[in-house]
Parts: sequence; C-alpha cells; structure tokens
Amino acid sequence: MSVFVRLCIMMFLQFFIWGAWYVTAPNFLSTIGFGASDFSWTYSVGPLAGIIAPLFIGMIADRFFSAQKVLAVLHLAGGGLMLYATTQMTGDAPSADLINIIFFVYMLTYFPTLALTNTVAMKNMTDSGKQFPYVRVFGTIGWIAAGFALTFLKIETSIEMFYLTSGAAVLLGVFSFALPATPPNTDSQVTIGQLLGFDAFKILKDKNYLIFILSSVLICIPLAFYYQIASRVVEMVDLPIGLTMSYGQISEILFMLLVPVLLVRLGVKKMLAIGMLAWAVRYGLFAYGASSQQTLMVIAGVALHGICYDFFFVTGQMYTDKKAPPAIRAQAQGLLVMLTLGIGMLIGAQVAGVIENYCTPAGSTDLTEIDWKTLWGIPAIFAVGVLAFFVVAFKDDAPEADDPAEEEAESEPTYDPPPEPTY
Repeated sequence: MSVFVRLCIMMFLQFFIWGAWYVTAPNFLSTIGFGASDFSWTYSVGPLAGIIAPLFIGMIADRFFSAQKVLAVLHLAGGGLMLYATTQMTGDAPSADLINIIFFVYMLTYFPTLALTNTVAMKNMTDSGKQFPYVRVFGTIGWIAAGFALTFLKIETSIEMFYLTSGAAVLLGVFSFALPATPPNTDSQVTIGQLLGFDAFKILKDKNYLIFILSSVLICIPLAFYYQIASRVVEMVDLPIGLTMSYGQISEILFMLLVPVLLVRLGVKKMLAIGMLAWAVRYGLFAYGASSQQTLMVIAGVALHGICYDFFFVTGQMYTDKKAPPAIRAQAQGLLVMLTLGIGMLIGAQVAGVIENYCTPAGSTDLTEIDWKTLWGIPAIFAVGVLAFFVVAFKDDAPEADDPAEEEAESEPTYDPPPEPTY
C-alpha cells in the first residue's frame, strides 16, 4: 500500500472518530438529563485536555518515539475509554459530571492525535505545502461519512453513536502500526525546555505569527458555539441531523482542494481574513434562520463550514509548518492545537453555555423558545471584531512563491519559513 494511500486512510479515520459523536452528542445527552451548563463542560473538557496534552505528546514524537506508534497507543486507549463512557450513560440516573470526567480523560488521548496526524503526514511528504491538502481532504471525507452513518443507521440521537466512535478509534489504533515510519529527531540533546514543550513557544517571537496565534485563539471562541449548539438548531427545524451537519464537510472538500492554488495567489493574510469573515456570515445566517425557522438559511450556514475551516485552520496548519524549524514542527503543531482547540475553545464553551442559559427561558426545554437571534448574533459580532483586529495587525501578506535559492540555503535555525525537508 503506497504512502499516500496509508496517509489518506489515517486522515479518514482520524476525523471519522471525531465526527461520529462530537457534534451530535447533545442530541442524545439531552435525553438523559444534560442541560446547558452540563454541555458547557462537555465541550470544555476537550479544550482542557487540549491545553494539557498536545505539547507533551508532540515532544515525545519529536524526541523519543516514532510518531505513528504514539498515535496507535493513544487511539487504542481512546477506544477503550469511549466504550467505558457508554456504561455510565445507562441506568436510572446517569451522572453528567462523571460522564464529563470520562470525556475529559478520553480527550487527553484524542486531542494530541490531531497534531500527530499532521506530523506523520507532513514528515512523509516532499512538499507539504502542495501535498498536504490532498491528504487532509480525506479527513473531511471521514467526517462526512460519519454524519451519513449517523443518519442512515438512525443513531444520531442514540447511544450507538458512541459505540461507533469507539470501534473507529480501535481500528485506527491498529492501523497506525502500519503507517510510514516517522522516527523522532535524535540529532540533538534533549533539554528541560524540550521536555516541557517550551521550545515551541519560541516561534511566538515572530510578530506576524504571534498575531496569527492571537487571532486563532479569539476566533475559536465563536467556533465553540457551532460545535456545542448548531446540531440542536438543525434538530429544531426538523432536518436530519447527521446528514445536514455533514454538508459543512462536503463544502470543505471543495475548498480544501482549492487551498494550495488560492494560497499562492492570495497569500496567507487574505486567506485567513476570508475564513474569519465566513464565521461572521454563517452566524448571521443562524441568527435569522433559527429565529424564523428558515431551513435554507440554516443549511447555508452549515455549508459555509468549508470556507470557515479550510481558509483559516488548514491554512494556519500549513503556515505553522513553514514557520517552525524542522526539529520542533511536531511541538509547533501541538502548540497550535493547544492554544486554539485548547484555550480558545475552552473560553468559547463556557461563554456559549452562559449565553445559551441567558437566551433560554428558565425551566424551558423547548428549542423554539430560545432567543436564537441574540444567541447567534453575539458570536457573529465578536467574529467581526476579531477580523478587524487581524486585518489591521497582521502584515505578512506576500503570496508564497517557490525560490530555488531559498530551498538550497542552509543556516542557523530561524523562525522565517524554513526549507522543506525531503523524507
């Protein structure tokens, strides 16, 4: 099996696992007693894990163990933990606190794999800037497949979604042992800073990268609203949940394939700015579509996910890979995950819980009684503010161009875009 095919299967399963439960979980958990405050922690434990785990795991993959073996162990452990979580969801009085604790431990195993799959893929490419999107698109296909499976198996509001997640995690854990060898970098001595993952923070000395990171953290605050609340909007307007939520990933495929071409023509700044603008537009569509139960507006808001995610997050992953020196690229990807899906999403999950409580009449469980216009209007306005900050502060707007002289240059590590290694 070719390296390309194995990397595509890896990405497919990586995001199938996430898509099989993360967006639709509230549609089942609400049936066993979870409320808005419980959901705020369901969607906070992942970011908490994202703060704790990725840098340390990235250091392990950079310095001690092959990245594909670390990936295998984490997914096997995650499959077992998700299966254990299902045992606590049955019975007369399931404990939301206990289930959220299990989710937290599970996320300690899952969140580092987001950076590890990027590392395994990019280290086995000759030109990650051009090749990575074509592998990463299979992650999107995996998320779509999970949404379709939830709908057509009729498990989008039942506990079986977690069984599906567990099985997929075990499958990827086993498959990871067959991934291309991605050995650690053993050329230099390990320091305390490397052991704690501090080396990756050196990349923040680059002013433009620091502005990018700050903008990424801030845009993840409104992002949390989407994962935490959007599926219930879809349910309220009586659309098939898993299938409808997958429309975002279907559009993501198209834009994923366009990223390499558009990045050369538009440059990093314009790509990131368009992505942030799309978040504001989609939440405006949710605000008016949910409040008036206009299904087309809701579908359009979901479908904008392709631009929202690809133009900002995929471009950001590629930007990080070029900014970081080869020796700390796994840690740099881990830093990006920690600050965005960790700190940003943690703040966003808590804010989303507070705003949902504020917009929901006391004691009401009727989705139609929620003040959807206010609930989605707040993150829409916030996204516009983040966009304005980024456009003013970020100066690196030069489109990427191939420069053979730069590719041949070898010097002391800097935090300018380094030459791409050949593996």
